Amino acid sequence: MPRTARKKGLSHIHHIMSRSISEIQLFRESSDKDKFMSIVRKYQKANKFLVYSFVLMDTHYHLEICDNGADISKFMKSINQSYAQYYNKKYERHGHVFADRFKSKPIEEDAYAVTASVYIHSNPKDIKEYTNNIQDYPYSSLKTYLVNKSPFSDIININFILERFGKNINTARKTYLELVLRSTSSDIEKEIEFEEKEQCYVAERHLLIRDFKPENVVDFVSKYTKKAFCIHAKYTHKNSELKSVCVFLLRALCGFSLTGICDVIGNTTTSNIWRLYEKGVSLVSTDERYKDIINDFIEYSKTA
Repeated sequence: MPRTARKKGLSHIHHIMSRSISEIQLFRESSDKDKFMSIVRKYQKANKFLVYSFVLMDTHYHLEICDNGADISKFMKSINQSYAQYYNKKYERHGHVFADRFKSKPIEEDAYAVTASVYIHSNPKDIKEYTNNIQDYPYSSLKTYLVNKSPFSDIININFILERFGKNINTARKTYLELVLRSTSSDIEKEIEFEEKEQCYVAERHLLIRDFKPENVVDFVSKYTKKAFCIHAKYTHKNSELKSVCVFLLRALCGFSLTGICDVIGNTTTSNIWRLYEKGVSLVSTDERYKDIINDFIEYSKTA
């Protein structure tokens, strides 16, 4: 039976939740939560999505994000898969880590955006240690909302929510915190409830770049790096790096599936394409040579 198409809001904002299978904790230690957030940071840099709110609990997490034109099914799958690989290796286990595909609910109104954010930040009230001081919970974006600097201030966009509480940032912070402290999960649980039936995400054609041909991507990467190469050639160190960048651009910005990229390159497997994509994500996220490649590619696409 085919999956139900996952709804997508016109605003491109989503409330996302994912939990572990019943027999394990998703995050056993603080270092696991640190690792998960480092993965989110990595894919955020590579895919340019925005994070408005988040919380990591022991068995599940919530994210409130704006996809910014990227395909949430692709980058969320990458985030969960990367964390599952880390988890299984660390704890010497095999098999599924997440109970199912991530759940998402489109956010089409400002009021629901605030409601989702408040609900997300209210989650630590269920932890005895933080019932009366949820602003001190270390794995939530609430502290980022309340102070100028926090461990996650580089990846959290607080303005979208706080602007709903006035132009004065200090007043907005105070009013928002009061709202969070007054609220309980049960107050708004029904409103944020996810549909139980299995869904899949069907991407609309609103990617940052669309209908861009693979040869244009190869041409751009060759010009950008000043290195001519053939995307169909056998692996060499040079080809592997440039192929990885091409695969990243094709998947993250042009909407190609792993199978579609296999067809482009030829004589390869989806697992090889996944490895190239992961390498491309790391290069774009951490290598100074590629720090501007996404914006430059978008500009190039307008004239190609």
